Amino acid sequence: MAFHYAGLFKTFLNRCGSFNNVCKRHVFKGPLHLSNEVKAALHDGKPLVALETTIVTHGMPHPHNLSTALEVEDIVRQHGVIPATIGIIQGKVHIGLSSRQLEYLADPVTEAVKTSRRDLAYVLSKGLNGGTTVSGTMVLAHMAGIPLFVTGGIGGVHRGAASSMDISADLTELGRTPVTVVSAGVKSILDIERTLEYLETQGVCVSTYGESRDFPAFFSCHSGHQAPYNVTSPLQAASLIAAQESLGLQSGNLIAVPIPEQYDTLGQEIEGVIQGVVHEARNKNIQGKEVTPFILKRVNELTRGNSLKANIHLIHNNAKVGAQIAVELSKLKSGTSKTNGSPSSRGSNSFNEGKPEDFVVTNYSEPTKASDKLQAKKRVTVVGGSIVDFTARLGTQDVQSNGGTYPGTVKQSFGGVGRNLADGLSRLGVDTLFISAVGNDSHTATFESHCKHMNLSGVLRLEDQRTATYWAVLKSNGEVIFGIGDMDIHQQISPRYIYGFEEQLAGSDIVCVDGNITVEAIQTVCSICKQNGVPVLYEPADLSKAMKPFETDAFEAVVYTTPNLNELRTMAAHVSGKQPSSTVIDSADDMDLNAVIEETLSLLTPVSKHIPVTMVTVGRHGAMLCYHGDQSSHMPMRGDNFVRDGSVMVEHYPVIQRGEAGSNIVSVSGAGDCLLSAFLAGVLSGQDTPTCMTSGLLGARLSLQSSRAVPDTLTAQNVRVENPIKPSVFYL
Repeated sequence: MAFHYAGLFKTFLNRCGSFNNVCKRHVFKGPLHLSNEVKAALHDGKPLVALETTIVTHGMPHPHNLSTALEVEDIVRQHGVIPATIGIIQGKVHIGLSSRQLEYLADPVTEAVKTSRRDLAYVLSKGLNGGTTVSGTMVLAHMAGIPLFVTGGIGGVHRGAASSMDISADLTELGRTPVTVVSAGVKSILDIERTLEYLETQGVCVSTYGESRDFPAFFSCHSGHQAPYNVTSPLQAASLIAAQESLGLQSGNLIAVPIPEQYDTLGQEIEGVIQGVVHEARNKNIQGKEVTPFILKRVNELTRGNSLKANIHLIHNNAKVGAQIAVELSKLKSGTSKTNGSPSSRGSNSFNEGKPEDFVVTNYSEPTKASDKLQAKKRVTVVGGSIVDFTARLGTQDVQSNGGTYPGTVKQSFGGVGRNLADGLSRLGVDTLFISAVGNDSHTATFESHCKHMNLSGVLRLEDQRTATYWAVLKSNGEVIFGIGDMDIHQQISPRYIYGFEEQLAGSDIVCVDGNITVEAIQTVCSICKQNGVPVLYEPADLSKAMKPFETDAFEAVVYTTPNLNELRTMAAHVSGKQPSSTVIDSADDMDLNAVIEETLSLLTPVSKHIPVTMVTVGRHGAMLCYHGDQSSHMPMRGDNFVRDGSVMVEHYPVIQRGEAGSNIVSVSGAGDCLLSAFLAGVLSGQDTPTCMTSGLLGARLSLQSSRAVPDTLTAQNVRVENPIKPSVFYL
């Protein structure tokens, strides 16, 4: 059956040209502002799910409205689907809201109109904010070319509608707009029997999801009324949608998903409370679109929050089911469904190189209301490598290159400069988005489990690629002798993929990029950040990658860089027009402190003319920080003037020892990344420079004492500073 539907849909595509062309006819017309991520997904035929915002503006109390919306987006992303949350901000329709836009609409201070089809023109003409209802979201999703929409519950026929004519616009919208709605049925405050009759009159195909045709009643799995059909899997649901689209029908589908069984008992208790509140609403003469918000609020009060908990659980479940259907629908449309013997050869998030010329960039102006709140929470975006590290540590110092086998230990951990930095920042409570790429291999599940505390929504998962791996051979004291890296997958973090996160990059307070990605990708990140006044931090990651920003004009956006001494040597040679050395001269550990300081000051002189802030890690001697200004100057962030001239100061901060120097070092891998994570967390929280550097050195010490690059012990409490180190100060 599914194969037959896929064939029908292919016929439909042949008549229309192609799926991408069908999308383009919708996407770039009308008053819609699509996020770059949504544009990219539509352009490439990737799975999308539309989400409403009435739940944010009217459906739940703050802060549950915001947290639930973000959780639902995260669930959708976890299934390889792009969430397209739809809302109206200052008279502009946004499809694919950013987290800041969601925060704005969720803020109790923000006034927003509950916006259905009827209200759209008025809200746009007056420049108002709007939370889109089921009806409004369906209209806008269809305009954008998004065929699937997930919500909590739809409206219906109200009791007593024979005299009041109170029938939700959601039902007529389902009858005239070809969008499939995944919901938990309709609320029991409505006349469910007449709602199903009305949907039949409108020509809406209604199916339950699961083995039973018992139509759900929002908080309860059972309403006592039967749906005409049921689908038992995401593929069956997708096949139904594809078949309807192939026929060119202009009505929608309703797929009713029952609340998870474990919450059904709670739901039945809530139903009893609802009936009393319905009576209360009638006595208070509450009518029209004010009825549902009143009932939900009162029921939540009377159930002491249990109705809200149940509501959140069912929305989470709907999001999961909707995302699974979206994936199967995307496969059917692209002809890669397993039902036709042509499995997809690429990951669900793979992209081609370059920024597509038919992408229309829409600039989002920050709302004027609650703007202080929007900017109060600091955000970091990290673009870089995700690497599975294997560390081979020798158990003896008597080693020769003769093919022999030597005693030692081999451990697996997770690294990559970008991953380590995003890990460290996340552990320290910084809101951090990580953009990277992994393969679909034996390492993927372990990687995701290890990084579950991180925001991985920017991580590509590619079918035919290997997750990056790195083998490091260490001396018995933990010092790296050499490493072997398989990093080809990082080439997939392409400019085109990065443009899908343009809005997130532009809204960050600091963007960090490591040298594992291509020069073109680095240039793309820097270009976006330069246009939006966002400072870029460049972490070289390796001696051979230190000069990458200087190979294009990308360095003009780089405000911070964090090389070790050898990487700094390469940078200095490059900006001075000299040929950088490809070999290690002397590591900082092999030099005395005076020699390290003297050489570092010499190298920083040319580099500081191009980059305002340089943090140089100098091994056992600690770190040196070079910046323009004086000790009263704060580290630059979004919107600051990134000074590249004037007085230049260099501070030396020694390592923080515990016990005998070097006696408690387990591994040096990740120490610099933890130093930088804690330093940035301090900068973002407004700490002075000595406090930030001392915090960073505490983070480095925690890493040195652990076999993991970023240990569980890296917490805000463990890097809190009471007595900052007083540095030695030098001037260039």
